[in-house]
This record gives sequence, C-alpha cells and structure tokens, in this order.
Amino acid sequence: QAQVQQSGGGLVQAGGSLRLSCAASGSIFSTTAMNWYRQAPGKQRELVASITRGENTYYVDSVKGRFTISRDNAKNSVYLQMNSLKAEDTAVYYCNQLGMGYSYWGQGTQVTVSS
Repeated sequence: QAQVQQSGGGLVQAGGSLRLSCAASGSIFSTTAMNWYRQAPGKQRELVASITRGENTYYVDSVKGRFTISRDNAKNSVYLQMNSLKAEDTAVYYCNQLGMGYSYWGQGTQVTVSS
C-alpha cells in the first residue's frame, strides 16, 4: 500500500513558525497535485494549500501571506512553511498526494499554537 510520510509539526507560540514535510509515495513528478489539509476539533477537514504538477499554487484565504507550499521533485517531497501562526491554525495537518485514480494520505501531524 502506498505510503505518504509526514514530519514536522508540534507546539509553538502564536507568531511563531513551523515547517511540515511530506515524503510522497514514488515520484511526484507525475502527480496531479500535492495538498495539505487540516482538521480542527469539531470541524470539517479543509484544504489549506495545494501545488500542482505545473507549480500552480492555491491557498485558503485564512493562510494567504503566512503559509507557503513548495515541492522538491528530486526528493519527491512537498513542504508547508507556516509563519505568523495563530491559535486558529491549531489542527491536525494531513498531506495528500493526488493523482490519476489515486489519493494517498499521510498519517497526520498535530500543530498546536498557543496564544
């Protein structure tokens, strides 16, 4: 079974920074998009950021200007740099590898921002 491995996350004070990493299953060169989702307690999972094969990016409005998604095809990895973190960013973050006919998920990593 394909595996997507996440790392990073943890506890940080408001205004701080964290970086999440995601090692994709196989080559990400042909992957349609690499996505970061998050799910806060009692809320639905939401798409936070996405980067396509063509390097187009998407950010949910609440993180624009603070989060940056990037990919390293040579390392088959995608990253989420999170700056100026707020308490409302607290959630479990999931990496998603989306391709033609498949969608692989990471195990999730907790990000907690203390105010």
